[in-house]
Amino acid sequence: MFTGIVTDIGTVEAADRQGDLHVRVSTAYETAGIDLGASISCSGVCLTVVDKGVDAGGDGWVAFDVSGETISRTAPGMWASGRKLNLERALRLGDELGGHIVTGHVDGIGTVKAIEEIGGSHHVVILAGPELAPYIAPKGSITVDGVSLTVNALRDTAEGVEFDLNIIPHTAAVTTFGALEAGQAVNLEIDVLARYLQRMEALRGKA
Repeated sequence: MFTGIVTDIGTVEAADRQGDLHVRVSTAYETAGIDLGASISCSGVCLTVVDKGVDAGGDGWVAFDVSGETISRTAPGMWASGRKLNLERALRLGDELGGHIVTGHVDGIGTVKAIEEIGGSHHVVILAGPELAPYIAPKGSITVDGVSLTVNALRDTAEGVEFDLNIIPHTAAVTTFGALEAGQAVNLEIDVLARYLQRMEALRGKA
């Protein structure tokens, strides 16, 4: 479980096929304090640490095995060498819940439709498919590439749903959003409460 508050930006150093895709990610985390088997959110994807270490230059790294199922459900190109990833370690008892409850399970892939700088912040419009439209609401929470954000407004379209986000300078500085571009694919996770409410409504309709 996570909160959507990014605490490091990692870089994919290598991605090799060893059955599943074996990915090594550089990190500023103190790797001595990370247990094998621990969970880390990588741009919104909960992955298990299978190896860790420090390179010759003293920089830390962690490694994950990424299944074909995970690759098929996440943004194209996110596991390529050189790709920047938003990292967050799993929530611990007593930690501050600064964002919202995030599971690290991607519900769909969105596309950045437009970015406009307004007063130092960035107004971002993301297009998501119709399957996610019932779960996104104005002033509700959504996770984009592992970052907890608030939906400012939305519009239903023939393609699905467009929703607006405001990225403040601090968020852009401490996440990969500083390099966000129009046309880029992003991982989306809906609010877990919306997921359960939709399921309850579906079952109620069958009663």
